[in-house]
Amino acid sequence: MSLIQSIKSVLAPPHRAAIPFLALTGGLTVLGRATPWRATRLIGNVALGGFAFCLYFFRDPKRFPPARTDLALAPADGRVVSVELATPPAALGMGSDPVWRVATFLSVLNVHINRMPAAGTVTKIAYHAGQFLNASLDKASDLNERNEVRLTLEDGRHMAIVQIAGLIARRIVCYVEEGSTVEPGDRFGLIRFGSRTDLYLPPGVTPLVSTGQIMVGGETVIAHL
Repeated sequence: MSLIQSIKSVLAPPHRAAIPFLALTGGLTVLGRATPWRATRLIGNVALGGFAFCLYFFRDPKRFPPARTDLALAPADGRVVSVELATPPAALGMGSDPVWRVATFLSVLNVHINRMPAAGTVTKIAYHAGQFLNASLDKASDLNERNEVRLTLEDGRHMAIVQIAGLIARRIVCYVEEGSTVEPGDRFGLIRFGSRTDLYLPPGVTPLVSTGQIMVGGETVIAHL
């Protein structure tokens, strides 16, 4: 990513999910800094820092998916923490045969908008309450709070995207519903604050990425379908 692209990403307008947080911190900033008392001015200064953080955390830069339709794209920004064979989530009904899973860890500094990896139809969504372990750990896929989405491609094959909460994250947001038709790079949710997103590829599809690689949601090619 070039310097100009990096600056544009940082200065991108916030996602609508930021509105209540910006309203709260913005209101406290105005009230705190408008009074002559030291204690309330301190609260206002802290709130101003929170306002700036929310603007940064909820930023929603434009993304430009490749024109090809035979690709699986990264569902999130972040760093790949594992690329391995794994059994798809049982609740999604994708069978018990292992497929390739690419796990991407999102720190609080990453863009947190989740994006669809390919075109298709959302045919199953399963939410699981759970723990809040470090999202970079392998066992987070099975133990942490998570939201599982099955995407059925136009040729009938399935993919799964799993939103996983982490140490700090306490809220998984998913905007799509079963029956929703989506395109590559479409926004479908986010996780507050710091998290992980797993992508399960269709059987026989091999990932092109490796552990440690940096992902750009909606743009980085993970595999050829």
